[in-house]
Amino acid sequence: MFKVRINPHWEISADEKPPLDMATLLQLLLAIQKTGSISQAARAANLSYRYAWGLLRDGEKLFGDALMQTGRGRGTLLSPLAEKLVWAERRILARLSPTLESLASELEGELNLMFADRLTRIRMSASHGFAVAALLVQMIEAHLPIDLNYRNSTDAVIALARRECDLAGFHVPIGKFEAPAYALYARWLDSEAHCLLHLSYRAQGLFLAAGNPKNIRTLTDLARSGVRFVNRQAGSGTRRLLELMLADASISTNDINGWESAEFTHSAIGAYIASGMADVGFGVQTAADRFGLEFVPMIRERYFFALPCSAINEPLMQSVLSLIKTPAYHATLDALPGYDSSDTGAILTLREAFGAEAVDLYTAARPA
Repeated sequence: MFKVRINPHWEISADEKPPLDMATLLQLLLAIQKTGSISQAARAANLSYRYAWGLLRDGEKLFGDALMQTGRGRGTLLSPLAEKLVWAERRILARLSPTLESLASELEGELNLMFADRLTRIRMSASHGFAVAALLVQMIEAHLPIDLNYRNSTDAVIALARRECDLAGFHVPIGKFEAPAYALYARWLDSEAHCLLHLSYRAQGLFLAAGNPKNIRTLTDLARSGVRFVNRQAGSGTRRLLELMLADASISTNDINGWESAEFTHSAIGAYIASGMADVGFGVQTAADRFGLEFVPMIRERYFFALPCSAINEPLMQSVLSLIKTPAYHATLDALPGYDSSDTGAILTLREAFGAEAVDLYTAARPA
């Protein structure tokens, strides 16, 4: 079975000078940041000391500025310029990884179909999240064939309704916003044809720059003068959840500086704030933790996979369900800040998940 990986690659040129390949330079800068030593960083990056020095000098020549700072007893530190380059790389990875993973999965499927008489695969459409990413890793390790397409929650559920996928990931808040959030998906879910697989609980809230220099505590603070906000893309479940919360608090999105911005993952939000380009965002706790940000929990939600009831007993789907129920996967989820595996692996009807009254109400209102 073929495995495809697609990694982003960028280069920089100036004044018609030959472009500088940033891949190796960034690898070296990250190693210097970690070790505080050029010689140790060169070994970690599998480069000769002489080549590493040459690469650093080429970069400094191109930018006309230093990439390193040295001081007695401090070792070698990255300069402000080098720090910006490292954060640019982290933002690029956070923003592009879901798209590249989806493209790689599609290419894998095409290649494997060319070299097999018949290959059955699980088609998964899901909003990008850490529980889904962890599941993908374990499915690959278990050699379970999968086609993954990262897309927002609404588009994932629509794909299920159109029989374009077998598992559709979406998330719904617990509490007062559950009903209006469920309404976004209800027209595409059939209580007779579809059921739900509970993947995880998770916490969503405010991402704040380390130390919270703007003293942001509540949603009301998003509309304060001088506060820079970074948002998820239009149509994402997280952005729609925040819209519901703001409307409930009588806060106009027109008063929020940066509301029209659009990042496609929780990690991209974290990288954006950690690099100093914004003061606050909204997303899952794990991303805030990974970028060293402060986190103010605001709401708990459930992440589900919707799937056809008829698919539950199929051998490949049973393999997926069995993997999700393993102690190893539960332990992985519980190790993610803000995630909880309490009900992971449970199969629910729509009525069990959202209540018979709500499901029947939206079913009756569904266009014929």
